[in-house]
Amino acid sequence: MSVQASGEAPRAGDRRAGSPPVALPMSYVLPLRWHTDAGLAELTDHLRWLAGRAEVLVVDGSPTDLFARHADAWRGLVRHLPPDPAERGANGKVLGVLTGVRAAGHEHVVIADDDVRYDEDALHAVHRLLDRVDLVRPQNYFDPLPWHAWWDTGRTLLNRALGNDYPGTLAVRRSTFLGMGGYDPDVLFENLELIRTVHAYGGVEATPGWLYVRRLPPEAAHFRGQRVRQAYDDLAQPARLVTALAVLPALAAAVAARRAGPLLGMAASVVAVAEVGRRRAGGGAVFPPSTSLAAPLWLVERGICSWLAVGRRLLFGGVRYGGTRIRRAARPAARRPR
Repeated sequence: MSVQASGEAPRAGDRRAGSPPVALPMSYVLPLRWHTDAGLAELTDHLRWLAGRAEVLVVDGSPTDLFARHADAWRGLVRHLPPDPAERGANGKVLGVLTGVRAAGHEHVVIADDDVRYDEDALHAVHRLLDRVDLVRPQNYFDPLPWHAWWDTGRTLLNRALGNDYPGTLAVRRSTFLGMGGYDPDVLFENLELIRTVHAYGGVEATPGWLYVRRLPPEAAHFRGQRVRQAYDDLAQPARLVTALAVLPALAAAVAARRAGPLLGMAASVVAVAEVGRRRAGGGAVFPPSTSLAAPLWLVERGICSWLAVGRRLLFGGVRYGGTRIRRAARPAARRPR
């Protein structure tokens, strides 16, 4: 079950500027696996900020030398622990989440990627929502906005217009998570898997489109390397996959007919839909007007990459992720992990 939580926007005056931070009875789980420490100083600053506001657990699957460096940097600041060796699965992030949520000391748990940057209002809003729902799905936005983040924001806006986006952070009640037995660690699209598992368990999800949480953009090379892998996620959502696979044939037909009108009309329609998503729930405050123009470009990219993703499923049995190959994007919506 899902609720929009449209009336839960933060109230003006909830926390005055300059007031001391309020430590919430909430745990923040950050699954991590780094192969370079280029962002260590920035992340440490963010963890220091978080540590004054919630219990912070970093579940670190990094190589031994980096794990030791992280332990030195974060000693006395957060709970720093390795993934539980008893957990088995292909998706290392899920193994980190399973370890972290089970080790968490509070009922309300935020799960966030290492590039997610909550502010105090967002933490308090999530905490309030978890008083009445089992799962909260916030809305990410990129800041800063280099070209590849602008491009990917086209996807975000289309998702917002047609339903809800899939962010790099979710929040869950620990009792619900433990009661449903966690979620499947052998799938690629782990956030969709967690959402579906909560639904199958009978949990209630809040999708507050107004709850904006900043996300740092990846490096451009990392972005390029993710294109087919992210398209593979659509294998778990057949309607989206069919739509994406239809993009190239439709484009080819319009080009073959040598008619610019249909092409321009399709592009304008996609921009209009994206603009609906941009304006939804005050999104204009975090999504610049130009980001709607990225939607047709992103859609063409997804059309190409979806064919490549299907090819990898048929020819290679799955897509490469974290040193292994994963076949399943996510389990069917009505199934629980065990």
